[in-house]
Amino acid sequence: MRTGFLPGVKVARLVRVTTNSAVLTETGSDFARLSQRITRAGLLKRRPGYYTARIGIIGGLYAAGLVTFFLLGSSWWQLLVAAFFAILFGQVALVSHDLAHRQVFRTRRPSQLAGWIAGNLGVGMSYGWWMDKHTRHHANPNHEELDPDVDPDILVWSEDQARSSKGIARFFGRWQAFWFYPLLTLEGLNLHVSGFRALFNPKLKHRGVEATLLIAHVVLYVTALLVVLTPLQALVFFAVHQGLWGIYMGSVFAPGHKGMPMLKPGEKLDFLRRQVLTTRNVRGGRFVDNAMGGLNYQIEHHLFPSMPSPHLRRAQPIVREYCAELGLPYHETGLIASWAEALRHLHRVGAPIRE
Repeated sequence: MRTGFLPGVKVARLVRVTTNSAVLTETGSDFARLSQRITRAGLLKRRPGYYTARIGIIGGLYAAGLVTFFLLGSSWWQLLVAAFFAILFGQVALVSHDLAHRQVFRTRRPSQLAGWIAGNLGVGMSYGWWMDKHTRHHANPNHEELDPDVDPDILVWSEDQARSSKGIARFFGRWQAFWFYPLLTLEGLNLHVSGFRALFNPKLKHRGVEATLLIAHVVLYVTALLVVLTPLQALVFFAVHQGLWGIYMGSVFAPGHKGMPMLKPGEKLDFLRRQVLTTRNVRGGRFVDNAMGGLNYQIEHHLFPSMPSPHLRRAQPIVREYCAELGLPYHETGLIASWAEALRHLHRVGAPIRE
């Protein structure tokens, strides 16, 4: 469903659209009224049964994958196991995401312990580093200065970033739409490296625990590959597993914001508009719901980060109806279309470099 939104429309224009609505009154209380509707619907309540089943299934599949890996031994059929673990690592990372948002446990300590096990030990991704980065993203999605997910380190996300780009960002930015998915094959490695780099940051809490679990993951992973497989098989397994995991992670997280309006320094929106105008939903039914861990309901997730993921689907009609009442654009598209919109945006903003 599209509600008066065209990708690439300037945020300033979108703000005028919403503030001219006859329905809109007391802008500062808009989110509060939506929150009341969501609360009355009971959608912020915990779902312990759901998460027990989900974590149990993923944990069981993880164990089954390890058993299959060791029983299969030195065989090129292990590449299927590598692909299986690429998807499984993505699912474990999505559980870590829910843990970080306190969707599973109400308090910090059990969330943190489970996050360390799933993130650091399970997939080799620093839970503390990622939680800090993701929290800053949630506070200011698609803000050119404040959102770490749109830093112009390798790719550029706006024409202003393209004009000021240098070095590697300028090299890739020229034809970055074509580079995007090939670069995603390195995203898994990037998550590993970023986690280890974060260990040298004194602001990272519990660095000893984080380091121990990250090192344990790497040692166990490499040892298993070298003990079971030939050196060549181990190298190919590693490339397939990490490459597909990176593509999976990018395909899950990119549709939520890439290609949506960017906020420039000095531009200010209230919480409701800041989250809705910079965010895209992806439709696709139960398969997409499970593959994306509920993050296809990205608008609802950004408005209510602690909402359990199975409730996001039920929250959508409430949020969409409320946005319509306010005249607030609410953008939803299919999965393939969301990728296409992101790639078109990347190509468009890279134009200053090509020129």
